[in-house]
Amino acid sequence: MTDKQRAVVLLSGGLDSATCLAIARDMGLETYALSVSYGQRHAAELTASKRVADALGAREHRLARVGLGQFGGSALTDPSIAVPEDVEADGIPVTYVPARNTVMLSIALAWAEVLDARHIFVGVNAVDYSGYPDCRPAFIKAFETMANLATKAGVEGNGVTIHAPLIDLSKADIIRRGTALGVDYSLTVSCYQADDNGRACGRCDACRLRRAGFEAAGLSDPTPYQPRNL
Repeated sequence: MTDKQRAVVLLSGGLDSATCLAIARDMGLETYALSVSYGQRHAAELTASKRVADALGAREHRLARVGLGQFGGSALTDPSIAVPEDVEADGIPVTYVPARNTVMLSIALAWAEVLDARHIFVGVNAVDYSGYPDCRPAFIKAFETMANLATKAGVEGNGVTIHAPLIDLSKADIIRRGTALGVDYSLTVSCYQADDNGRACGRCDACRLRRAGFEAAGLSDPTPYQPRNL
């Protein structure tokens, strides 16, 4: 174990980040899972992140807290902004959280430098979430450049690589990849407004993409859904 290279994996508790953790493990890396409580309304995903980290053998799982909710500006952090249901948004959706991926990658970078980890994994996807500016390949490349200019490790020649292995995959391809690597997706929570038991609403964009992904992959959807009010 001590000879393995280390990787910090951002782990939200959702489908994509769980797949990233499985990919990092499959690469033979010693994984350190990092979840971030940023004021999101779907806090059930943080409970799910612990289940996923344990199931996929992370060496350590940490929860960092940052108060993005104090700024609002997103349907995921501001209760006065409704999460869109049963619609496909054009442009940048209201579920975009300002600077979220920049903040979370920065926290992951700090921990990676302490751990002497040369790898950071993030489950961004430009196919299904192309409306999010911080899910694009250009952003990942720019952050990696910045990371290696701004850290002691980077300037001493021990730079970090930012891995976004899902960035060009469809949701169905992500699910197939994770299934092949042994991910139990029943442990994950993707819904933007999951209840305290982790049951999905079935109406938000995250639910729509997840459900369609399982259908396209030809696999049964293990997601528990909330009973609908008729």
